[in-house]
Amino acid sequence: MQLSAIVEALLLASQNPLTSDEIARLVRARVAEAEDVRAREVEEGKAPADLPEWLTGLSATSSEQIAAAIGTINAAYEEGGRAFTVLERPKGWKLYTKVEYGDFVRQLFPGRKPERLSGPAMETLAIIAYRQPITKAAIEAVRGVACDGMIQKLLDRDLIRIGGRAELPGRPLLYETTDLFFEHFGIRTIDDLPNASELRKVKLPEPGDATPKPDADAEQQLALSATGAAPSAAAGSAADES
Repeated sequence: MQLSAIVEALLLASQNPLTSDEIARLVRARVAEAEDVRAREVEEGKAPADLPEWLTGLSATSSEQIAAAIGTINAAYEEGGRAFTVLERPKGWKLYTKVEYGDFVRQLFPGRKPERLSGPAMETLAIIAYRQPITKAAIEAVRGVACDGMIQKLLDRDLIRIGGRAELPGRPLLYETTDLFFEHFGIRTIDDLPNASELRKVKLPEPGDATPKPDADAEQQLALSATGAAPSAAAGSAADES
């Protein structure tokens, strides 16, 4: 039995994403379970057969081996022209339908129509994504307008969440992106966003300036980068849900 097949079985059976470490632990746990059963049978005076070599060989399975096995799985999917792939997201690996099949899968959910964010909402989301955690005042200092409506819309869409309070006078709320944000844009971390290392260092206007004025260049870069992070295969339906 190949490790790649075992990993595939675990991903298919799991309702939730699995990290490489968790998959490796599950594989090792199966070997330990088999060894315990054999040891009990020996204690009871039985003469159990030796464990299969392929099974004992999995006793030291590592997360690196799991990642390599997933690479083998995806290569086989690609070669066979399969409609799904295994992708890693913040919470782990999961099977996803490829984005090119999204229009067909969407027919399973006729009541759910895709919604696009408006330009102002996308700009607000981009600022939060690149500079999180960030206060509303800091967002408004960049955009130059009140952002209450845009923030509420992003909260309602579960693309951002309240991540705590800033250590500032009044303890304003801090906003950050959610797991759904990563799923939607097909990324694992903020560092996967376009030009993340550069744009996270761009100097933004400070909240509370006498005449706050948006940094047009910074805002434009953030907005363009956000719209450039088009949803990947994650935008399709999860394989186990389709």
